[in-house]
Amino acid sequence: MSCLYIAEKPSLGRAIAAVLPRPHKNNTGYIEVGNGDIVTWCIGHLLEQVEPDAYDERYKKWHLEDLPIVPEQWQLIPRQAAKQQLAVIKKLAKTATSVVHAGDPDREGQLLVDEVIDYVKISKTKKAAAQRLLISDLNPAAVKKALATMRSNRDFIPLSVSALARSRADWLYGMNMTRAYTLLGQKGGYRGVLSVGRVQTPILGLVVRRDDEIVNFVAKPFYEVLALIAYGEQTIYAKWQPSKSCEPHQDSEGRILNRKLCENVIARIKGQPAEVTESERKRTKTAPPLPYSLSALQIDAAKRFGMSAADVLSTCQSLYEKHKVITYPRSDSRHLPSDHFKQANDVCRAIATTDNQLASAVDNANTTLKSKAWNDKKVDAHHAIIPTPKSSSVLTGYEAKIYQLIARQYLMQFYPAAEYADAKLVFTIAQGLFIAKGRQLMSPGWRALLGRDDKKEDSDLADKVPPLDKGTVLVCRDGEIKDKMTEPPKAFTEATLLQAMTGIARFVSDASLKKILRDTDGLGTEATRAGILEMLFKRQLLQRQGKAIHASEAGKGLIYALPDTSTYPDMTAHWEHQLHDMADRKCAYQPFMAVLEQQVTALMEQVKVSDVPPSLRSLTSPEFTPRTKKRSYAKKGTAAKTKTTSKRKS
Repeated sequence: MSCLYIAEKPSLGRAIAAVLPRPHKNNTGYIEVGNGDIVTWCIGHLLEQVEPDAYDERYKKWHLEDLPIVPEQWQLIPRQAAKQQLAVIKKLAKTATSVVHAGDPDREGQLLVDEVIDYVKISKTKKAAAQRLLISDLNPAAVKKALATMRSNRDFIPLSVSALARSRADWLYGMNMTRAYTLLGQKGGYRGVLSVGRVQTPILGLVVRRDDEIVNFVAKPFYEVLALIAYGEQTIYAKWQPSKSCEPHQDSEGRILNRKLCENVIARIKGQPAEVTESERKRTKTAPPLPYSLSALQIDAAKRFGMSAADVLSTCQSLYEKHKVITYPRSDSRHLPSDHFKQANDVCRAIATTDNQLASAVDNANTTLKSKAWNDKKVDAHHAIIPTPKSSSVLTGYEAKIYQLIARQYLMQFYPAAEYADAKLVFTIAQGLFIAKGRQLMSPGWRALLGRDDKKEDSDLADKVPPLDKGTVLVCRDGEIKDKMTEPPKAFTEATLLQAMTGIARFVSDASLKKILRDTDGLGTEATRAGILEMLFKRQLLQRQGKAIHASEAGKGLIYALPDTSTYPDMTAHWEHQLHDMADRKCAYQPFMAVLEQQVTALMEQVKVSDVPPSLRSLTSPEFTPRTKKRSYAKKGTAAKTKTTSKRKS
């Protein structure tokens, strides 16, 4: 009897084999262990969706009249580079008596191995008995624990169905919309591919709309009024709070636009009594930030080191697979299972050995403290990215920088909360309200690990907001007008665009959709966001100007040409809601796909009767140098779908 373990990638396969009985025999594409069991692996996706011409030869050429393309029987084919490994798995599966699914612990990882199990046609009995191995840490102790707690793979069928629906829906929508709008672009003289996707296009839409806001921005003056209140030799600066009657003189953000009004306020308050009508002094605590999810890490790394999301992900993969010094990186969680708390001392020792700059931070950490990060209820398939108990002395460049970010965020969990003294005084002057606020950092706690002074904190609270009792009456000796100008929104950077993708709910007005997008953590997934951004750059729909990200003329033209439903995140919210329900057995595959087919058909009919949109009539075509580039670009156009397969290779 032999058991066949099918891992998602070679590194995971080797980690599984390492804790199984010896001796080991290494073969091409698999490892045979001492008890006769076999560990093999995929190389990311071994299978991919076929091109449209596999369903019908006429689809080799792009014609509007052929749209929509809707497969009656969906087909997968082996990826060219994966045929040999797929043959290895197929041969091994025939002789194995049982199978263990060891894909990554997420929706895509579940589908990736399930589709291979289906493709190699193992028996129904063997498939029904297959087990699921969930590994998020490649170190031996963690792998052994995972092996001891395997579950039936049948428990994860809904997760696989959800991933399958997502994959097919993205193909159906992206393939048809890309062909339709590329053909419209060709009618207008544009020679590039105008790719459209459920996730990529709303991201492009965000950038286009931000660029438009910047171009169309007209600076306007606005004003703030400060009351200068005498307190001995000090001056308390209290900001005027306009009353409801001032609303006609304010913009949508509450800023005063009428300077004459401000001058009248100053004339009224000068030399008048200033009575304290509210006095508040309190100590507040701020808990340490939670450990990183991939997106949170990508955002911080972009801010600190100027790294792209793709660079952060590839660096994390190296730290996880090659060095084994961090846990599974494609995680959307920022919490940890309670059981991990037992490893705190071992992890801290590994941090001190791996990064000597954090040695003193480790010495001062109190591993008996338990932050809110440890919460079993908030951990599902995977947990936050943290260091492992394994150390390394060979991290260089980006590896060392990313490891330090992850390690420092973990160490913060063993530091006390930062403590502040907050003060607030509300004055009534000539029937108007004026507020003075101040905050002072009293005890840094976890902030000590930031390694920099927090310049936002007031150095001396008493100087800014002295301790005054309610009812105290001082004198407003004068007033001051602060002349300000509205500023245009800032162009997106890699960090702020990732923040927008994870916090996309704030760009949606529908309250129910806001909740869905918050619950599903925004546009795209931890594993796909980096690849989607890179694809938009590669297809010349986005472009970098220093750290700023802008839409190209083609990107703008495409967004202006598309229906609004394609350029806003609302559709993704609806999809994700249904896909999550599918994974939770609350929604079926068939109705979801049927509705989508109807929507795509309606969109195609609309395109067929449309003239070339004005925004697609005068675009400059991409430059192609040398000839081979032109061929590869055209080939990519025929695929017209988002491929994440190469991102999941070892």
